[in-house]
Amino acid sequence: MQTTTQAATATTGALPLAEASQPGRLLSLDVFRGFTVAAMLLVNNPGDWGHIYAPLEHAHWNGCTPTDLIFPFFLFIVGVSIAYALGTARQDASRHAQLLLRVLKRAAILFGLGLLMALEPRFDFAHVRVLGVLQRIALVFLVCGVVFIKTNWRTQVGLLVAALVGYNILMQLVPVPGVGAANLAPETNLGAWLDRTVLGEAHLWSQSKTWDPEGLLGTLPAMGTGLLGLLAGQWLRRKAVPVAERIAWLFVISAAAIVLGLIWNGWFPINKSLWTSSFVLYVGGLGGATLAALYWLCDVQGYRGWWSRFAVVYGVNAITVFFLSGVVARWLGMWQVPDGAGGTTSAHQWLYQHFFVPYLSPFNASLAAAIACVLIWYGVLWLMYKRQIIIKV
Repeated sequence: MQTTTQAATATTGALPLAEASQPGRLLSLDVFRGFTVAAMLLVNNPGDWGHIYAPLEHAHWNGCTPTDLIFPFFLFIVGVSIAYALGTARQDASRHAQLLLRVLKRAAILFGLGLLMALEPRFDFAHVRVLGVLQRIALVFLVCGVVFIKTNWRTQVGLLVAALVGYNILMQLVPVPGVGAANLAPETNLGAWLDRTVLGEAHLWSQSKTWDPEGLLGTLPAMGTGLLGLLAGQWLRRKAVPVAERIAWLFVISAAAIVLGLIWNGWFPINKSLWTSSFVLYVGGLGGATLAALYWLCDVQGYRGWWSRFAVVYGVNAITVFFLSGVVARWLGMWQVPDGAGGTTSAHQWLYQHFFVPYLSPFNASLAAAIACVLIWYGVLWLMYKRQIIIKV
């Protein structure tokens, strides 16, 4: 983990707005990343988990809500970023060992930060959740980085197809030991069995205890999401192809992925918790279309304003704000303060009950608290951005 007072290089995708149109730099990617991270904070920090508007909740099981798009969009962006960060350097075979070490180091840091988030503040190693959001990002970054350095786009397409088809076969045809026939139920599918067998129930998602939405087997199709971003990034970097053609084809291929995902949904349902193959194509297509639209708006047409500045401030320190916001939220939930009635309550509840509940309906109060969280962190990140403080992971 490294702090710098200079604008980050393409390695992290962070850049000042004024430099966005330089060769090899994408303002659209920073905007996409920034909005994605801000949305992640919005859905992760409601005032009251019992009062959340439906679009801000995950699908109960099968299906896809706007909230279900956030994490896969981030993994898609990881793939695009790799293509831009390593695209020039990988052409020199003598630098491959150095690049592979760089990828491994960053993946290890990300995985370590994910474990640290799970451990603090009690550091209970006997019950720590081994896998999680940052850990999955780390694994996807590692695999996609190695694949990008050592293979061409045709091989990457083959790996993508193999991952999605292979995962479908595993989940729907391979019997589950101790259970019976293959199934897609939360606790009895093959992925849940593998997580319990390898990691143990004490190291799974605490809200389920018997399965993990960022589990081992589901990481395979999640890598497919990263590969889709990797392919999209390589396509956008092809300067020999006219820019209008690059954008048009990215829209066409993204639309085709959405359609294929919806068709595949007929027998392998779109499901974020399982990260099904249909989910990969459907959400990957939406991610590609979003990137194409932002690329046309920001990098080609040059449309910029408060909305792009807002997003870039978040995008520059994306991992930093995700990590710190998670730590702060946990501490606010544990820190006990007097409740005014002779007892105690968490600092989070005290703030929520005093500043939001008295003035708004339950659902609006919960949403207002989430928006306040996004704006407060924006203020912190804006100060860092103005001072060109970029924490590179």
